[in-house]
Amino acid sequence: MPGLLFALITWQVVADGPLVRADERLSAALARPDRVSELLSDLGNVQVALPVLAAALACAAWHGRSSGADRWWLPPAAGALAMAMVPLLVAPLKAWTARPGTPVVPPAVGYFPSGHTATAVVAYGGAVLLLLPWLGPALARRALLTAGAVLVLGVSFGLVRRGYHWPLDVVASWCLGAVLLVCLRWAVHAGGRRRLRRAPSSREPSR
Repeated sequence: MPGLLFALITWQVVADGPLVRADERLSAALARPDRVSELLSDLGNVQVALPVLAAALACAAWHGRSSGADRWWLPPAAGALAMAMVPLLVAPLKAWTARPGTPVVPPAVGYFPSGHTATAVVAYGGAVLLLLPWLGPALARRALLTAGAVLVLGVSFGLVRRGYHWPLDVVASWCLGAVLLVCLRWAVHAGGRRRLRRAPSSREPSR
């Protein structure tokens, strides 16, 4: 579903369809640059988001190895790969769509999709997925999920409010990030399995 929605939005941007007109009207209503929105958008910077993910990668690797998981290395490796895929996917899309920026930013192209949003989704969402299996109390798990969602939504709101991106730029990056997180979720699930060892049979002679 996220992939199909991303394809639809991209098609509308490239074809300058009716969704783009609605997007521009929505941006005009929401864009009100201020200091708070700028600070929120900065949470999507690589310098801020990447250390958070790196800490989660290290924590997941340590817990996985300590627990005896057969493929403990798979979740942190998949998390690092998901983050590496962000610029590899976003940069060509920016060049291909060549979408102009909002009236708030200097004249330029390459604003679709939002790299800051994709970075936030994969970094903060990936950190949540990597740490969630190692949190026992339900309250701690809910707090982690809430923190991840607040960070992603904060970055998204800041980018639109500040006028750095059109709303569709942000929504498209949600979809792109969701696809990467689905793959990461599978890796986390697979990496947490322990190898099943066959119990010795009573017919086997004891040593």
